[in-house]
Amino acid sequence: MSNTSNKIQHFHIDQKIKSEILEKISLFKNKKIMIIGDVGVDEYIMGAVKRISPEAPVPVLEVTEEDKRLGLASNVAQNVASLGGEAILISVIGADSGAETLKHLLQKSKVSSEFLITDVTRPTTRKTRIMTGHHHLVRVDHEIRKNLSAETEQKIISQIEKNISVADCVIIEDYAKGIFSLSLVEKIVQICKREKKYLMVDPHQTKFAEFYKGVDLIKPNYNEALALTNIQEDDIENPSERVWAVGRQLQKMTGASDVVLTQGKDGMAIFTKDEQVVQVPTFAKKVFDVTGAGDTVIAALALGVSSGLPLAQACVLANYAAGIVVAKVGCVPCEIQELKIEIGTL
Repeated sequence: MSNTSNKIQHFHIDQKIKSEILEKISLFKNKKIMIIGDVGVDEYIMGAVKRISPEAPVPVLEVTEEDKRLGLASNVAQNVASLGGEAILISVIGADSGAETLKHLLQKSKVSSEFLITDVTRPTTRKTRIMTGHHHLVRVDHEIRKNLSAETEQKIISQIEKNISVADCVIIEDYAKGIFSLSLVEKIVQICKREKKYLMVDPHQTKFAEFYKGVDLIKPNYNEALALTNIQEDDIENPSERVWAVGRQLQKMTGASDVVLTQGKDGMAIFTKDEQVVQVPTFAKKVFDVTGAGDTVIAALALGVSSGLPLAQACVLANYAAGIVVAKVGCVPCEIQELKIEIGTL
């Protein structure tokens, strides 16, 4: 592995590349991206703490503001919509107030809720963060992390089968809330191969890499990649060789033709079938909150690849989009106009 650094190519971004990316952005409006995964609502209750409760030694929050936002795979869907595409969001919700909130937020974001499946035995995932200033006092989670029933899983497969023909790209968005069994992933892979649809996965680090065997592209961050491959970081002394080892091991274990390894301030490492690894820089100018940045990345990647961009250019596009959202607080989508300005069209 001593010659690893010679195989890492730093992607040069010039005006020609930017112009090609901007040209493809105009094609986003015709693209349909199917997103299959766990959905949820992020709730924020904010205020000031000025006293301790007389009933128990706990702080009393005087509420000044409340906010509700789309989270998990529904944030991927709203990013697809805000970038001009059409999201086909397939997931499972409960029969509860959380489901109604989710549907309302989706409607506001121009994402259809018609492909969501209701399961009365499961609550809609909600994460309520109670905060004072930037400090979290407590988080309250409403969710069940267990596998779907065979009946509900079959309903997901039926929705995929009904809509796969119109999808330009498919995303598995795994937040380990129980949507994905190994058999469901295998079925999605089979359907996508049969229909010749490019299949991406945003994996969860609690799974093993082979869980996603057969996908075309896998997009973990560096720490997730270490967990998925069970590679011990300390066993490889040279940092560039660590990235090389984990990316190639992910390819081997999943059979994916493409690996996009996100590395925060170090950008992305792109692995394809050939020996070359391409490094794409980050474009973030300010980083206030990385929440949801990965969702923005995979949404932009899917739209970019579907619109005909080579993978390296699609990753440049995705890094520009991520740079926009990390400069904001909370889980917010990247707007297409912001993206055009950032790349340099206006």
